[in-house]
This record gives sequence, structure tokens and C-alpha cells, in this order.
Amino acid sequence: MSKAMNMARTTETSRRVLVLDSDPDDAFELAERLKTAGYSANALSDWEEMSSSIASNYDLIIGEADTTSLEDLAASLEPSEAPAWILLTAFGSIQDAVGAMRAGASDYLTKPFPIDRLLMSIERAMERRALVTENQQLLEDLGRRYSLGSMQSTSDAMREVFDTVRAVADTRATVLLEGESGTGKSLLARSLHEAGDRSDKPFIVVNCGALPSDLLESELFGHVKGSFTGAIADRAGKFELAEGGTLFLDEIACAPLELQVKLLRVLQERTYERVGDTKTKTADVRIIAASNEDLAAAVEAHSFREDLYYRIRVVAVKVPSLRDRAGDIPFLAKGFFDRFCKEHGRELEGFTPRALQTLAAHPWPGNVRELENALERTVLLATGTALTHQDLPDEVTASSKNVVTTAFQEDVLPTPMLPLKVALEGPEREILLSALIQSHGCRKSPAEVLDINRTTLFNKMRKYGLMDLNFHTPMSTTDHNQPLSPSDHS
Repeated sequence: MSKAMNMARTTETSRRVLVLDSDPDDAFELAERLKTAGYSANALSDWEEMSSSIASNYDLIIGEADTTSLEDLAASLEPSEAPAWILLTAFGSIQDAVGAMRAGASDYLTKPFPIDRLLMSIERAMERRALVTENQQLLEDLGRRYSLGSMQSTSDAMREVFDTVRAVADTRATVLLEGESGTGKSLLARSLHEAGDRSDKPFIVVNCGALPSDLLESELFGHVKGSFTGAIADRAGKFELAEGGTLFLDEIACAPLELQVKLLRVLQERTYERVGDTKTKTADVRIIAASNEDLAAAVEAHSFREDLYYRIRVVAVKVPSLRDRAGDIPFLAKGFFDRFCKEHGRELEGFTPRALQTLAAHPWPGNVRELENALERTVLLATGTALTHQDLPDEVTASSKNVVTTAFQEDVLPTPMLPLKVALEGPEREILLSALIQSHGCRKSPAEVLDINRTTLFNKMRKYGLMDLNFHTPMSTTDHNQPLSPSDHS
């Protein structure tokens, strides 16, 4: 048994192959050899028995078919159900090979062929089909989007968040958004405001952790002239500016205890006073608060008032971390990629498969904000036409060092591992076939283009089953440009 067969034995036997050949003996013999190589193989000798229901039961079909039949069968199946196809023929032409590839065949082999060559072709076809299926699933996931305002997601967890927000958008209920830093709480607060009946009124943001405690009260409630050093004029606070609309209190856990008492009063009585003023003002304001800290733990630690805690969490919304909705990573990455390419004038084609796998493997402790920053940096510094694994920040690539990659991804070897000589046959055959197609079969041109002599060219054509292909061309047939024919083998 060949080394390639031994390697193929290590593959999963659940991969299903159907051999289709008009000669029942040939079909049965090849099916048995594939079983020996580790595949789950069956044989069929009559194309008339083929149907979409039969084809959908297999991952790969090896055998005879005309281009029209192959196209019709593929059209009758969903992309995720369509098997890969390797066409076999005893007599073929270069036009047949091109037509087969255009119809969707993974490879085109002329009988007889080395079993190692077929096994290598099978592995390539299987990997290609797996990649198509994976991409199809990604497209389906990207198509299943949930949205709220400018926010979009493919995650069921985010769908629940959006549903909750929509349910309370038109009410005055105070909402508490809890979640790690960078999960999008600020954007969700704005989306909540825009989804409600206050959307035409102001949306005012106060970051409670960004101001010293002695200035935060003035920022929220305003002050009158002379109420403290530097108060050279009356000044309206954020509550007043947000009248009729929404006030978003970000990082509310940072609010000092003395200020928490006044916030509690506004929530209970809807009244407040400017700093240094005796005149009471009313507040028709919808409050949305956010915290990346565990407020329940802060209550236990007596750093946050229990009564205020229950007042602000009338409706509590837990925003999931990015690692808990990893399906959003490709979707969000593409959105950031498109945005930053446009903003920075970069013409890039997208992500390599391994780059996407690397992004998915990173835990993203900084959540969506970290992903956004990483993508902007990568777009700015990328050196090729597409973003690769190497273009990503070191802290991102470090997370994927132990991730098993698959074939057809950059920087990885094909699976299963084959002897180098066997593994190189596929690319060599494709290069040779491409040269023959482009030169319309004229024997001098492909030899010169490939920088090999005619004898080497013919030997390789014999090796890869290309000698019996009809390379007839209407081009001029001078002495050195005679078309190749099966009889001209030396």
C-alpha cells in the first residue's frame, strides 16, 4: 500500500464518497480501494440512477458526467448539500477539462491515473468543499442580523438585549446597563433613546468617572454665580439641558456617596436645585445608567447606596462580552474594516481565512472597543492587498498560537500530510494544464514558458494523463508550432 494511502487512512472515515462509472467492475474496484484508504465509499454504474437526493448524501462524487448534467445537478441542490465532484474520463479534450472546471468540478482526471494522484485530488476537493460550507454558514450568519438603531448583531444574546430595550423604549423607566468595559453600553444607551418617543429631544451624556467629585454635582445640576470660586456666571446643568429627553450617566459607580443622595431625590421626586441656589427645578428626564463594575458587590461593600441601586435598576440589561458572542467577531470585524478603509483611503480586499480564525481565537478582554482599535491599527499598517495573520497586533496573534488551522489557509500545510513528491504533483499538474490551455496546445509555447525542453514536457504530460487530451487549435501550424497529438509523444 502506498504512503499516500497510509496517510489517508488517518482521515475521518465518515467522509462519504460515491464512485460513478458505467463499468460496474471498475466502479466497484475503485470504491473498494477508497475504503481501504479510509473513506466510506459506494459505487453506482448508471447515471440515470443519480438524483439530487442521492448526491446530497455524499461529500464527494468521483466519476463520469457531462457538463450540462453536472450543472443541472448542482443547481438542484443547496450549496451546503452539493457534493464536490472529480470528473473521470477515458478520452477527453482540453475543452472538456475547462468546461468541467467551469461547471464546478474540483478536478478532471484522464484514465488511467495513479491512485496517489486521485487521493491527493480527493483531499483537495474535500478541503475545498469544507471551506465552501464554512463560508456559506458565515454568509447565513451574517444574513441573520438583529438590529437596534445603528447597532447590529448576529448573536441571540444581543437579540434578547435588543428586545428588552425595545419593550421599554417608550416608557420613563430607569434602565441600568451592566457589562464589561468596551461592550457597547454607550451606543446601546443612545439606541434606546432613539428607539423611544423622546428621540427628538436631547440625549446628554455624563461620565461620572471623568470628573472630580467636587465638580460632578455642578456638572449635573448646574450652579449660580458666586456659589463657589470660579463660578463667574450662572450655568445650566446636564439635567436642565436634557429636559424632555434622556440623561445617560456612564460609570455611575464612580459617583460619590453624597452625590448619590441627590441623584436618589431626582429619581424619586423629579426635583433638584442648582449648586448655591434655593429655587427648586423639576426634571422631566429619562435616566439611563451604566456600570462596568458589579453594583451589587459595591452595595455590599457600602460604596454604593442600596436605595439608589434599586432605583436605577428598574430595568436591568446585561450586555454580553464579545467572547460570549464570538459569532459577532467576523461581522463586526468586516464593519470596522470597511469603515477604516474608507476613512484612511486604503484599498484592501478583506481578510485571509487564517486572519479571521486568529480574530475569533482572541478573548478580547477589551471587547468591541479593543476589536475596533485593533482593526484600525491593522488597516493602517497592512502591507499587502488583504489583511493577514501577520498584520494583526502581537497580542491578538499570541492568542491563536495553539489553535489548529486547516488547509487552504495561509502559512499552513495541507491536510492530511502527504510525501512532498506527491504533494507537489497537484500544483505541477495545474501549472502544466494552465500553460497548455493558454498556448492552445502548441508544443513550443508551453515548453518555452515553463522553461523546460520538449522531452520533459511530454514526460510530464504522460505522468499526469494529459497526452490523450485533444489540443487541436485553429492557430497557424508552422514547422515549430504543430498542434500536439497523441501520436507525437517524443
